[in-house]
Amino acid sequence: MQHLPECQLILNKLKNELSSNLFYHSIYHTLDVYHSAESIAKEEGITDSDLKLLLVGAVYHDAGYLIQNNNHEQISCEIARQYLPQFLYTEEEIDLICGIIMATKIPQRPKTHLEEIICDADLNYLGRTDFLSIQEKLYEEMYAFGYIENKKEWNKVQLNFMQNHHFFTPTVIKHNYLQKEKNIAIVQSKIK
Repeated sequence: MQHLPECQLILNKLKNELSSNLFYHSIYHTLDVYHSAESIAKEEGITDSDLKLLLVGAVYHDAGYLIQNNNHEQISCEIARQYLPQFLYTEEEIDLICGIIMATKIPQRPKTHLEEIICDADLNYLGRTDFLSIQEKLYEEMYAFGYIENKKEWNKVQLNFMQNHHFFTPTVIKHNYLQKEKNIAIVQSKIK
């Protein structure tokens, strides 16, 4: 699939420059969020012009990991502000894209429909059947960076996160809610 040049630029950087310890926050996660956002947006009836901003936001949302893990969303916005003007994005469009990026910061607090879509695209794996393999990558990443010490601690953190998380869009609630409840039960069973 052909991406916009402003997206291809960042995808190339993510592919070639990300830390090898980013098992979860990899180019595969970025592409997963991109495709999820595109799918959700279509079902939510988003216009083409808004869809373009959403998808650029999806590609840039974790670009900050190229520089640092903490507050990577803010760095992602700085990267967007650095590159997007050369692709003729207006300041207003870049502000909207940065709103989309910042909405993914945990805890998620989206203010617009596009921000709700990116939040759901970013975490929709919580309600998917490939949840176990994806959360294993997140565990490996958090362990590699010393954020958690073992699987027991990880399962407790994951369970707490999942129980406090909620989806925002009718589309993702419809398609992912029930599977998320099943996934919560799986994580609970690992703790007992």
